Amino acid sequence: MFGFAPRNLRDCERVTRRGLLQIGSLTGLGLSLPTLLAAKTAMATEGRPAVTGGKDMNCILIWTQGGTSHHDTFDPKPNAPVSVKGEFGVINTAVPGVQFTEILPNMARSLNRYALLRSWNPENGSHGVADQFAMSGRKLNPSLHYPTYGSVVSWYKGFKSALPAFVQLGSSVDKRFGGGSAGILGLEHNAFEILADPNAKGFNVRDISFPNGVTSGRVDRRKRMLASLDNLQRQADVQAEAFDALDENFKAAFNMITAPETKAAFQIDQETEALRDRYGRHKFGQSCLLARRMIESGVRFVTVTDGGWDTHQDNFKSLKNNRIPPIDQGLPALLEDLETRGLLDTTLVVWLTDFGRTPVINSASGRDHWASAGFAIMAGAGIPGGAVLGATDEEGGRPIRDEYLTADLAVTIYEKLGIPSDLIAQAPDGRPVRLVEGHPIKEWM
Repeated sequence: MFGFAPRNLRDCERVTRRGLLQIGSLTGLGLSLPTLLAAKTAMATEGRPAVTGGKDMNCILIWTQGGTSHHDTFDPKPNAPVSVKGEFGVINTAVPGVQFTEILPNMARSLNRYALLRSWNPENGSHGVADQFAMSGRKLNPSLHYPTYGSVVSWYKGFKSALPAFVQLGSSVDKRFGGGSAGILGLEHNAFEILADPNAKGFNVRDISFPNGVTSGRVDRRKRMLASLDNLQRQADVQAEAFDALDENFKAAFNMITAPETKAAFQIDQETEALRDRYGRHKFGQSCLLARRMIESGVRFVTVTDGGWDTHQDNFKSLKNNRIPPIDQGLPALLEDLETRGLLDTTLVVWLTDFGRTPVINSASGRDHWASAGFAIMAGAGIPGGAVLGATDEEGGRPIRDEYLTADLAVTIYEKLGIPSDLIAQAPDGRPVRLVEGHPIKEWM
């Protein structure tokens, strides 16, 4: 995390007067923003690629950590033995001839707003590796950490407003192998993480919102005190350029926490009760609503994380009672809300997970990891609503038509966001690194 007090708060004899005031003022504000604030100024002059014309596309990524079962959601096998098809019946969807399991009534009704890939081959069945691979499009390389999608967007497109370009809601990302992180692009392009529950009463975002008792007037007084001390110390200090550079970081910090779009983004209680109810009064639903507000306020990429999907035991009870209901309520509400507000054309919504789960149910009424088949969902940004692509065999064990790999999902995401699929970044040691290799899902382009 990046503190706005400079690394050198003391001269050879003592802590400087400005350093003392910085310590006091920043502690009072509760600030501990990441290095992205220093990077905001640097990116304007350093080697970030120039963004070309076209619509300014944004993205909301839904990440269900643990591995969501494709059999028990979007690729049911009603004619298979009970040991494969499981406990759920099937229901019709908005697309004739397409069926989902009965625990997804809202997703079934809203299929005309999104596209479903039933023939994703994850090529991996390991946690941790999945978070790195599925969220970057590149297989694990212990010597080279590939960046996640949001970090690439932050690096390639930069800030659009006072808010960070890349925000993550929740902590359900396994980072053991660099999952969900910026990798070679540097810490300044990591996600700004919001761990607070937006469904909680008195929801407040640490690092950006003022703590209780700290008013804008108090901030203004401290800014004036800093300016006065600056003028005094500059008269005797020969490092005026260092002070000027530091001031830019302070300006970025104060701009972020006082900008109208920052305040607006997190005032989720300003939404109507009816709309909040449609999203669902739970963490996932309100996180989707918050994601929409952040996209409106200038965040380019929002990852909404949801954990608990590793259903080795009690798969059916867990899905029916806990995991699926918030998704089945919150995600269709998000798509409808984005469409109503005219944002769906410029916002790509993606649902990804670790991998699929085994065709055969285990002795604990669960399903284990499966590396050969799974699902992916995309909506908005020109994705054809109602398109159901691909198929798996009679047990849901492997794709038999229109197979696509994780790298192909990555290329599709990048191209929809206006990022070249042959984009080259530079590793810290100077090596050129191609960020993604694959082929776009042509049926969705």
